[in-house]
Amino acid sequence: MSDSSQSQSSSPRERGLLERLSWMLLREPEDREQLLEVLQQAHERNLLDADALSMIEGVMQVGELAARDIMIPRAQMDMIDIADSLESVVNFAVQTAHSRFPVFENNRDHVIGVLLAKDLLQCQFNSDVDLRDMLRPAVFIPESKRLNVLLRDFRANRNHIALVVDEYGGVAGLVTIEDVLEQIVGDIEDEYDFDEEAGNIVGLEGDQAGVYRVRAVTELEQFNEVFGTDFQDEQSDTLGGLLSDHLGRVPRRGEVIVLPPMKFEVIRADARRLHVVKVEKLSDSSGADVSDSPDLSHYSSSSNQATGS
Repeated sequence: MSDSSQSQSSSPRERGLLERLSWMLLREPEDREQLLEVLQQAHERNLLDADALSMIEGVMQVGELAARDIMIPRAQMDMIDIADSLESVVNFAVQTAHSRFPVFENNRDHVIGVLLAKDLLQCQFNSDVDLRDMLRPAVFIPESKRLNVLLRDFRANRNHIALVVDEYGGVAGLVTIEDVLEQIVGDIEDEYDFDEEAGNIVGLEGDQAGVYRVRAVTELEQFNEVFGTDFQDEQSDTLGGLLSDHLGRVPRRGEVIVLPPMKFEVIRADARRLHVVKVEKLSDSSGADVSDSPDLSHYSSSSNQATGS
């Protein structure tokens, strides 16, 4: 038997990923929904793993989302006033731990450039440096700009951040290249990620003692047991579901949600789901903490570890 005959007689499982996908797509789906259905069937038949399916879905979604859908809102932007002293700017950069900062003059709608945190290193050697001389040009985009077009512009211009402006020319928010990529590849690890052995609830140390990082997939039953609360939600069994149902939408990064006796700050989230929140208990009317620190000893093993974050 010839090599071509052997190739034709081989099953889809024995072919490469692209050939297997081509075999599945011979059905010629007529719309996006049918295409997603075919891809889901490919996953169910083990022709496509979960990560690949998620990335393909993300690529398809990027073409439908606009900058307004994933931008960091104006109220949550960390910006620098050009009139601030270099000392205060350096302290602010250290405190917020961002790599890039929009810089404004007079008001937050008048952005005059972008400051890279690494450029502040020269202040250690030259205290007379002018902040204006360190600014990079700011890129402005409309709220309606599609993410696939924005990603192409980021790559072509070697830019990492864009200011989103509304129809009146005011600053509505900002988008970074990381925000766009996370829509495709999922959440990108940062200092708020859990290691492989961490549980769903991790206590912070130092000046953040009494504050906890909590995965959004943490079940309410576990959360209530740890913090002594009594949260319930008819639509969801997880903390992320509770917060999303409370707002009626997916919470945005940097957003603060108060559900007594707890305060939640969104640390990581994308357009599709919430990932990680920072949690602390509110103080009672007397100014004392609501309760003692919870016991996390039963939740530090990988048996309680969430998946997909």
